[in-house]
Amino acid sequence: MIAGASPAAMKPRRSVLFMPGSNARALEKARTLPADALILDLEDAVAPEAKSAARDRVLAAVRAGGYGPREVIVRVNGPGTPWGAEDLAAVAHAAGDAVLLPKIESAEAVSAAAAALGPTVAVWCMLETPRGILNAPSIADHPRVDALVMGTSDLTKDLHARPTRDRLPLLPSLGLCVLAARAAGITALDGVHLDLEDDAGLAAACRQAADLGFDGKTLIHPRQVAIANEAFAPAAGEVDWARRVIAAHAEAAARGQGVVVLDGRLIENLHVDDARRVLALAEAIATRSTG
Repeated sequence: MIAGASPAAMKPRRSVLFMPGSNARALEKARTLPADALILDLEDAVAPEAKSAARDRVLAAVRAGGYGPREVIVRVNGPGTPWGAEDLAAVAHAAGDAVLLPKIESAEAVSAAAAALGPTVAVWCMLETPRGILNAPSIADHPRVDALVMGTSDLTKDLHARPTRDRLPLLPSLGLCVLAARAAGITALDGVHLDLEDDAGLAAACRQAADLGFDGKTLIHPRQVAIANEAFAPAAGEVDWARRVIAAHAEAAARGQGVVVLDGRLIENLHVDDARRVLALAEAIATRSTG
């Protein structure tokens, strides 16, 4: 979801599910899952000996299509690996909707990958190192970058932080990611929740990320999709409030008033802008669900 985007251009990215590129059954199942976006993974989810076969399988799946309204993103291996250059050359011709670059630490690294991909392929960047976080603003400002994706597991390790349930050690990094994305008008996605048995913890992490301003969350299992979809979608009460804000402000404007009080709260133009964003997102989600 791009800040300030029109309703027609808004893309729900509440749930962004990693799917292992080496698993043909998973790639097929992905066509039926209610995730907003799918990351067909050539990196962490694929063993070294399976990299080449996974690349062929993912490219075939992208070309075959059939993923409906779901965005399809391919995560490649990094440039310092034996597979990175071949991945970029291959996905330049079958990239889906975007290519996800791992462990990006500079805008220069984005430019190098973008040159290999050609002029039309959109780029998503993973921020999963301290240097990547510190350079988030320049990475987000790169004209080819459409989304920042937090790599919270690797970042926690590099920070020597403890994986606490409240994610307090990660809050500065999470906040900087959102700030950089909002300043650039691009999407910000939270990192994965690793405990598949901890639905309550996942829901809490999703609520925290939504409160911070993230557009959605990356996921590692289909069972996590429904929780993320609910957390990052406007609730019925939010949609109703947004409609009331817009209507009340329009009535005030017709009377020549620039502000209005609604249920004891002062409503200004900034609240109307946010209300329109909420309604546009709700509309985009509804259209996707029925499309």
